[in-house]
Amino acid sequence: MDFNKLTYEIIGAAFDVHKELGMGFLEAVYQEALEVEMSKRGIKFEKEKKLQIKYKEIFLNKFYIADFLCEDLILIELKATNAISNYDVSQAINYLKATELKLCMILNFGSESLIHKRVVYNL
Repeated sequence: MDFNKLTYEIIGAAFDVHKELGMGFLEAVYQEALEVEMSKRGIKFEKEKKLQIKYKEIFLNKFYIADFLCEDLILIELKATNAISNYDVSQAINYLKATELKLCMILNFGSESLIHKRVVYNL
C-alpha cells in the first residue's frame, strides 16, 4: 500500500473507532476496535510489536512494545488521555530510533475529538 494512502486509511480507521466509541474507554478497548477497523480496510499489521534496541551493534535484552506496526512502514502508538504530551512524542521518537522507521502516528482517543500526531524521524 502507498505510504500516503496508508496514513490516510489509518487515520480514517481511528476516526471511525472514535466516532463509534467516543472518549472514556481504556486504551486496550481502542486497540482492539482499531484492529477490527484496520482489518476491514485491508491494512496489514502486527499488534503489540516487540521492538529490539541496539547499543553499539549489540541487541539489548530490554525492548519496547509498539501498539501496532502497519505494513512494515508505520508505527502506531495509542493513547487515551486528554492530550498528547512531550513524553508521548519522545516515546515515539525512541520507537523510531529502535526500528529505523521514519513515521510513528500517535492516536489519542481520550478527548471529545480524536487527536492524531505524526512523528517523523530522520536518521
